[in-house]
Amino acid sequence: MARNNGIDRTSARNVNLTAVKIGNAQRHNEREKESYTNPDIIPERTPQNIHFKKPTAGYAEMFAQMEKDGVISTRGLKSDANLYGELIFDVNSAYFYNHGGYEFAKQFYEDAYKAAIEIVGGEQYILSAVMHADERNRAMSEALGQDVFHYHLHVVYVPVVEKQILWSKRCKDKSLVGTVKETIMQVSSSKKWLSKPALDEQGAPILQKNGKPVLRKSYSVLQDDFFQAMRNAGYVDVERGERGSSEEHLTVTQFKVEREQERLEQLTAQTQQKEQQAASLEKKIEKIQKQQVAVQEVEQIEPHAVPFSSKVMLNRSEYENLAAAAKKFYVQERKESKLQKALEAALKMVNELKAKVAALTAELAEYKSVRGQSDLEKENSELRGKLRKYEEVISRNKLWSYFSRHRKNEIDREELR
Repeated sequence: MARNNGIDRTSARNVNLTAVKIGNAQRHNEREKESYTNPDIIPERTPQNIHFKKPTAGYAEMFAQMEKDGVISTRGLKSDANLYGELIFDVNSAYFYNHGGYEFAKQFYEDAYKAAIEIVGGEQYILSAVMHADERNRAMSEALGQDVFHYHLHVVYVPVVEKQILWSKRCKDKSLVGTVKETIMQVSSSKKWLSKPALDEQGAPILQKNGKPVLRKSYSVLQDDFFQAMRNAGYVDVERGERGSSEEHLTVTQFKVEREQERLEQLTAQTQQKEQQAASLEKKIEKIQKQQVAVQEVEQIEPHAVPFSSKVMLNRSEYENLAAAAKKFYVQERKESKLQKALEAALKMVNELKAKVAALTAELAEYKSVRGQSDLEKENSELRGKLRKYEEVISRNKLWSYFSRHRKNEIDREELR
């Protein structure tokens, strides 16, 4: 079973639809098309799609019948008004894969449908509720070497709000003027999804500096309601969808990839900084090598024995050469000591980068999209190339011998492949 190292988040979004657009939504949801532009829809799997409420006719026909029966009212609506709404509930594919797949998804979305009934305001306003089980998650399927399907739920409904109709001044019985004549369920997408005041822990409205209430956007309210409903149903291992300026238009998987891409960009920036440090180290190495002492000159010095003594003597030029060589060796030894510390820092840097790249690659493996897959692999390839460059600098200057515990042949290159 694949491990999900990320966070499983609920995702709920609402799409408003006009009478012109509802036909296409029906053909997609009910799989009425002869062919699909989405190559990940597998027609052989379509019989496994589950209806929690199956439409009794076409969406438009059902709407017309509801209006005829007085269940809903379109009084005062413009011809291009949004008459329908579609809720799309989703969790990343890995969540269902790790919990058993199809059977778990059926139970999850059956409970999600119950939440949808509450969100919509009653099952009588729902035209269709279908779980799609025939859309393949290409990235996960390729990563795991087997088919993995992206389970999600479409709920098409009529957005209504309760509206009271009052007796007008034209009423003959003047005592009734201004009182409630009737209550209708008005079709109104805008009023259905009005922003709501944000409340504090005591339930009091949160106010701005100017005294006006802070409003929660409709998509944020929807996310909260769906998340809380699923938590109440016992799904305590999921988190609420992230709050973000565009998240309501993304699946959780896409949203996670974008956030991980940001992390990768930060890692790339850190790598570039460390690359500059490595370049500085390389210059220092070259400078030290240019200052190496010619040992051959020292070896050619021949001491002369002093008669009747254990001492030896040198002529002045030989003595001066030997003294100069000693000073140079001392200076070089100190510089080599500093160089060794620099190399230890370089090795630590290389290991840290390898660990970060490996961790990020593992975390993205199950979630990246087809588009994100190529982008991330390109980024990781560039990082691996940079890491190899750091090791080549050390190898080119034959400095691995300074580290008996970290010899080059002990570094596992397979981690970079």
